[in-house]
Amino acid sequence: MSPFQLTRTLPEDATGADLRADVLHGLTRMPKELPPKWFYDARGSELFEEITRLPEYYPTRAEREILIARAPDIAAATGARTLVELGSGSSEKTRFLIDALLPGLDSYVPVDVSESALRGAAETLLAERPGLHIHALVADFTRGLALPGTPGPRLVAFLGGTIGNLLPAERGVFLRSVRAMLAPGDALLLGTDLVKDEATLVAAYDDAAGVTAAFNKNVLAVIARELDADVQPDDFDHVAIWDREREWIEMRLRARQALTVKIPELDLVVPFEAGEEVRTEVSAKFRQAGVRKELAEAGLELTRWWTDTEGRFALSLATAR
Repeated sequence: MSPFQLTRTLPEDATGADLRADVLHGLTRMPKELPPKWFYDARGSELFEEITRLPEYYPTRAEREILIARAPDIAAATGARTLVELGSGSSEKTRFLIDALLPGLDSYVPVDVSESALRGAAETLLAERPGLHIHALVADFTRGLALPGTPGPRLVAFLGGTIGNLLPAERGVFLRSVRAMLAPGDALLLGTDLVKDEATLVAAYDDAAGVTAAFNKNVLAVIARELDADVQPDDFDHVAIWDREREWIEMRLRARQALTVKIPELDLVVPFEAGEEVRTEVSAKFRQAGVRKELAEAGLELTRWWTDTEGRFALSLATAR
């Protein structure tokens, strides 16, 4: 059997169709919004990598610290023979898990919407770990997922605090879909950014160098390129706000003046008042009790909880109840 397999469950034109649907829905509702997944074209991915190296942006470093320290504990607790990673991207952090799970690990199943990212990560991993089998899935994990027939037990990893980009109802749907994937003995490893002081949180999403601002505005560049929109990123300001009640950061784009955006691909004209905002991302922050409750409501039991030394970020292990 080949050490690398790739299965596509998304149609070839799915990205374009999804973008058109999301822009049409998001810019014709009030208040306006756009999903954060459209940040990540090639330029957006480069900007995000730059963000992860900024002094203000602690989540990547904090999660990496936990993975380095706790990967052996995770391996011992799960005995996983298959590692499934949702939203795998470059699979950079996952290497710590893979190495801890070897030699018992048989298969790695990275799941991402980007085929090029999956192929690039697989090429690097297989060059370093030739005994590994990789079965990549080009899929949108928020729409349900059929996993390949790899040996159990399986560990499903959802890292980076990405679950915070889902609204509460969406998180419930997602966690129930993960529960449906799990057989007896399988587990979920979940990364969650934790509630902390407002200044630290806002700085992480509004850095002094302006990299996050460029990343936020990149969604406008994507719309301009892909949908022939006449939108100018410089017509908008980047805004990051901490919502104390909901305990999440909101990233927004605020129109500097009254303007009109024409999107010929959608036969759409979108008016903006001066100061009007488009929400582009929600990033929820969590407490252990809340994570335990959301997992329980999805039929999962929190069994392990690890944080970095400063208590900024958590990895939790959960099993089917």
